Amino acid sequence: ATIFHLAQAMLIFNITLIVRSYQNKNEIPSFGGIAPMIVMSDSMYPTIETGDMVIIRQMKPEDIRIGDVISFYDPASKNPVVVTHRVIEQLYDESGALMFRTKGDFNEAADVDLVPAKNLIGICGFKIAKLGAFALFMQTTEGLILCVVVPIVLLVGYDIIRARIKNNKKEKSRQELLDELQRLRSEIDSQAADEAAEAKDEEK
Repeated sequence: ATIFHLAQAMLIFNITLIVRSYQNKNEIPSFGGIAPMIVMSDSMYPTIETGDMVIIRQMKPEDIRIGDVISFYDPASKNPVVVTHRVIEQLYDESGALMFRTKGDFNEAADVDLVPAKNLIGICGFKIAKLGAFALFMQTTEGLILCVVVPIVLLVGYDIIRARIKNNKKEKSRQELLDELQRLRSEIDSQAADEAAEAKDEEK
């Protein structure tokens, strides 16, 4: 039952992320404030490497501290490019808005552009080494079939088999009860026949 429930949870998680990624390709799909992201460069090596998956947790900009590894939309890019770097300084612009200076652990220099608080996606909670390749595969047609369709088929098949086993047990118990009743009936009939025969013998 535990494995079954775990498979259900993983399936729901996968479907939710895939559906949300198709609904809005310009936003990072998340589930309950948690967003898995794939690292595509070694700018954070050796802390995070290419192909790793980082789990990002949404957090308010004012709760971010120096030393935290954050994911954010690159302010230097017109497209929604996501960067995961470490915060090395907190600053405020002329209007008092919070901004972050970031740097990749592997890079010698800090990032050129400051990161506005509005660009923050979240803080890096932990990483899963080399899981990124699998996540990329999930976004393909083959991956969709393997990671969504196949689990659904397996879960449905599991339910059908479990229902059949349960029904077979019920039918077996029912048949055993009927056999027992038939045996008792036969014993009663046999006993009644014996008593009738004895009664006839006594009459003679």
